[in-house]
Amino acid sequence: MFDERYAQLRSTQPRRRDEAEAFDDHVFACALALALAEQHSVGAPLTQGLGLASGEIAALIAERFPGMAAPLCLARAAEPDIADEEELLRDLLTRHACDASRTTRWLTAIIARRALRDDHLWQDLGLDNRGELNRLLARRYPRLHAGNTRNMRWKKYFYRQICELEGFTLCSAPHCSVCVDFAACFGDEDGLSRLAAAAREARPTLS
Repeated sequence: MFDERYAQLRSTQPRRRDEAEAFDDHVFACALALALAEQHSVGAPLTQGLGLASGEIAALIAERFPGMAAPLCLARAAEPDIADEEELLRDLLTRHACDASRTTRWLTAIIARRALRDDHLWQDLGLDNRGELNRLLARRYPRLHAGNTRNMRWKKYFYRQICELEGFTLCSAPHCSVCVDFAACFGDEDGLSRLAAAAREARPTLS
């Protein structure tokens, strides 16, 4: 389902000469394809999948997917509930954002919402790998990206930054090098992308 949604969405996007803009199109297509797949599988409205109000999603579609009509169900979708944790993530990203453009505001909301999910953040955004997430963060949140000098897992790093801003400690270990849970923060963020997982599921099996 995700791979089909992604291909359909990409077909509605214009060809970009600017490589950075083309990459943004890819990121938005990944996130929207994932939200559409979740809407189909579990009935979650797009507003809840993306953390954006219905009007913002309609504007995003009009700008980034000009060949696509906004889904009819979007007008009936409930506005997203933004809990305190998600608000803190939004504030952190906004504090480090490269600008206050509409594109960056959309990405901030989407990243904060998807960061609440259970997988690696790059997987929760539908991206191909962690390298794509690094590229996204380096461009849109350069100071935040530059601060992760030890290549900590991004969700862990976000929460560490929030804790420091709020004035409390994330864990009791005096230093990361002596922490028994070191691998939980710095371990490899490998795994299958959504596209790779879909391809594997679609591959016929030998009986």
